Amino acid sequence: MTIRLATRASRLAMWQTEHVASLLQKAGFATKIVPMQTTGDAIQDRSLAKIGAKGVFTEELEVSLRRGETHLAVHSAKDVQSTIPADLELLAFLEREQVNDVVLSFNEAFSLDKPGIVLGTSSTRRKAQLRRFYPEASTAEARGNLQTRLRKLEEGQFDALVLAYAGVHRMGYHHLVRATLPTHRFVPATGQGSIAIECAASLDEGLKAQLKAALDHPETHTCLLAERSFLHTMEGGCSIPSFALATLAGGVVRLHGGLISLSGEEYVEEIQEAPAADVLALGIAVADSVLNRGGREILASIRQHRG
Repeated sequence: MTIRLATRASRLAMWQTEHVASLLQKAGFATKIVPMQTTGDAIQDRSLAKIGAKGVFTEELEVSLRRGETHLAVHSAKDVQSTIPADLELLAFLEREQVNDVVLSFNEAFSLDKPGIVLGTSSTRRKAQLRRFYPEASTAEARGNLQTRLRKLEEGQFDALVLAYAGVHRMGYHHLVRATLPTHRFVPATGQGSIAIECAASLDEGLKAQLKAALDHPETHTCLLAERSFLHTMEGGCSIPSFALATLAGGVVRLHGGLISLSGEEYVEEIQEAPAADVLALGIAVADSVLNRGGREILASIRQHRG
């Protein structure tokens, strides 16, 4: 049979979906890619936080799954909302790429320590972390796909861009990386660096098992379950400056999660470990600790600020 793959139409999304298609073809499936435009792609004149809706990069793809028009939706895992509707499920997570945020500039001599620099990013989390760790820099909104952002950089709208390494590497722009931000400070967004595969819950169980076997990376899946459990408990999305990174070694998952205020001044983080079998409880425990130690007040302040 031919597996129809729903995807955003951006170059990065298409690269990711072509990668998924190649894995399925190796497993004996024929594939057809079905590109779509999402709300997040269509609205470029507002920040993601101001668009407000959850699933701004996934909703149209999910509709196609419900209608049976496609079998799988291919997402950047960090774009997937914290709660999946009951009629859909996350089937697989592909092996994770390097998770760091990186700084891109056409200027080979660029330095983050230079006073007065302007850093382009569309991420609420990155803006807050930059305000905390590089207070002499300023940030500017940088919406659009990677190529659009690089054009804006070339035009001089910013001195540098802050992006996820995974997308930069996949698109072949790693030669522009001037700094790799350490994950103990710039803890990434939930799921950053992985590709998530979503399907309708009603899809044939035997077919699901075959597709999962062809695509899923068990270690990555375990880590993302912990991160997504954290995010779900925080009731956060891509417009909330939360962060979470799970790592797995020797059957034990270490989860570093937290929340930062929009100004970067208030910062709550928590690190806990648990056996791999207990990752869902681990995510809840880390989130509850963050919420109880000031996170609720940070979230209330953010919501009040946005009206």
